[in-house]
Amino acid sequence: MSTSDRRWELDALRGLMLVLMTLTHLPTNLAGPTGQPLGFVSAAEGFVLLSAYMAGKVYAGKARRQGDATMTTAFLLRALKLYACQIALLLFAFTVIAGIGLLLREGAVTSLLGFYLEKPTLALVGAALLLYNPALLDILPIYILFMLASPLVLLHGNAHGWRGVLALSLAVWFGAQFGLGPAAYHLATGWFDMPLRYRDMGAFETLAWQFLWVLGLWLGSLHSQPGAAPTRFPRWMVAAALALALVAFVWRHGVGQTPVPGLSPVNLMFDKWHLGPLRLLNVMALLVLAMHFAPWLRRELPRWGVLETLGRAALPVFCAHLVVALLALALFGSAQPQRPWSVDLLILFVGFYALWLVARVTLARERRHHARPPRAPVRVAAVSP
Repeated sequence: MSTSDRRWELDALRGLMLVLMTLTHLPTNLAGPTGQPLGFVSAAEGFVLLSAYMAGKVYAGKARRQGDATMTTAFLLRALKLYACQIALLLFAFTVIAGIGLLLREGAVTSLLGFYLEKPTLALVGAALLLYNPALLDILPIYILFMLASPLVLLHGNAHGWRGVLALSLAVWFGAQFGLGPAAYHLATGWFDMPLRYRDMGAFETLAWQFLWVLGLWLGSLHSQPGAAPTRFPRWMVAAALALALVAFVWRHGVGQTPVPGLSPVNLMFDKWHLGPLRLLNVMALLVLAMHFAPWLRRELPRWGVLETLGRAALPVFCAHLVVALLALALFGSAQPQRPWSVDLLILFVGFYALWLVARVTLARERRHHARPPRAPVRVAAVSP
């Protein structure tokens, strides 16, 4: 996204999502209290929606200015960049993190990388094919799949309307609530031998989470139109969203991150990995409120430069937060109530300082790149016969 096209509030919001994800993934005693601060919704839902929105806005505009082929190529190049990041993170986890975990006999790491430590060759091949995705490293693969599918979704939606696309996406989400993903896995394994277990392919149910991506892609495409007006919602819808968000907020902070302690079937309705129906309803309520109050928030809220800096360098910061989280897990293990607060504060300080440093270095390199004068075309002197 060019500097002139940037919206500071979107960068700040993306930076906030990165901060919340880092607080959740770092193994400190703050991970529990700060997780899902706005209700039964995590930073992952917001990050996926926001990333899809920005992708739809930027790439739909690119298609309109430079053509569908240019837009498709841009999506594929972005997916390739994400794939390179994923491979780099996996190699780091399989070498440095696995080595530290084995050396210190840290169960949190040996459990996280259990399949790799048991079958390293198979795990390496599976990871390269985006099939084996251990915890924490199962986020980028769904982004890659979504980026690869996005050109088709955008082209079809812009050419034939979005109603059918959204209806199909919602139907797939609905199927995912009743085991569509495992059913497809077992069907595939009926045709060929699959040495990977379904749970080794990542915690996120991709067929459910694709709905948030398609929704964000549609909104971004809609707002990329020249002179697009802010989305308006009826008063009753805003009031209902506000009531639902308040109930979820009070409920979450009253009982904790598990809606109903115990093994109540209600918890499945809020399940994060399958994006359960009540969880999706909570997400939609917050989305309506964010879009409705966006003009007022943009006008009244102070600008937080740190969040904007993190958001503008979102991909490097995202990768850095996984590196920091894995290192902290390998060196300190999972969060322990008896651990001194000084250790947790040290982990948090070093982790967030590392993210800020990565963001500053990334943006400095981008500024130098844009300030570099373009190369003059090479002229070849004509040679007389």
